[in-house]
Amino acid sequence: MNIAMIIAGGKGLRTKQDIPKQFLNICDKPVIVYTMEAFQRHPEIDRILVVCIDGWQEMLKAYASQFNITKLTWITAGGENGQESIHNGLMELEKHCEESDLILIHDGIRPNVSQEIISGCIAECRLHGSAITVIPCAEAMLLRSDSLNSSSALIAREMLARTQTPQAFPLGKLLWAHREAQKRGICDSTASCTLMVELGQEVYFCPGSEKNIKITTTEDIEIFKALLIAGKDDWLK
Repeated sequence: MNIAMIIAGGKGLRTKQDIPKQFLNICDKPVIVYTMEAFQRHPEIDRILVVCIDGWQEMLKAYASQFNITKLTWITAGGENGQESIHNGLMELEKHCEESDLILIHDGIRPNVSQEIISGCIAECRLHGSAITVIPCAEAMLLRSDSLNSSSALIAREMLARTQTPQAFPLGKLLWAHREAQKRGICDSTASCTLMVELGQEVYFCPGSEKNIKITTTEDIEIFKALLIAGKDDWLK
């Protein structure tokens, strides 16, 4: 099976809103619904698990029913950070899935993920055993000095990749990584790709998109609204 694990356990303080950003209503639909719909529509996704901020599980179920998200199979509570939230989701999947099943871990606040990105992530993971959605670094990159407000050194941008989600691995690989992290005292890795690299693993890339934005600030909300108004791709119809 191919399973989408959508991480929606964060409080979203940087948007300065009263409700978590994954539940913000944008153009008459909550952010998390746009995200679930993308995986609902994809023919290669069999099931969806959402790691949900505690206290919002019933609201999530109501939205799934309202918007016909029939692939939503499991809901688990989020953790204190992203690594713990993913771990909670993995513990639920371990009860129901095979270690060979592919898990696509995706930010609940990346609602504009395309069908092509999802397809590419699945294909790359099948080929190489991992798939990290990335985009090139187009800007000139400077290394901060010790004071953090100046620089005298460059970083070659062609050597850098800006990571997005989804990030895909077989379930067995993810279970190994999180258990190994516990043994080594790694408890707050930024993402699945960073955890794998911290554990000495090589990860493989698949193409993302500048449109695959992560809603972190109020400016990101404005950008997402503009993308919706500018023109809807097939997956948004």
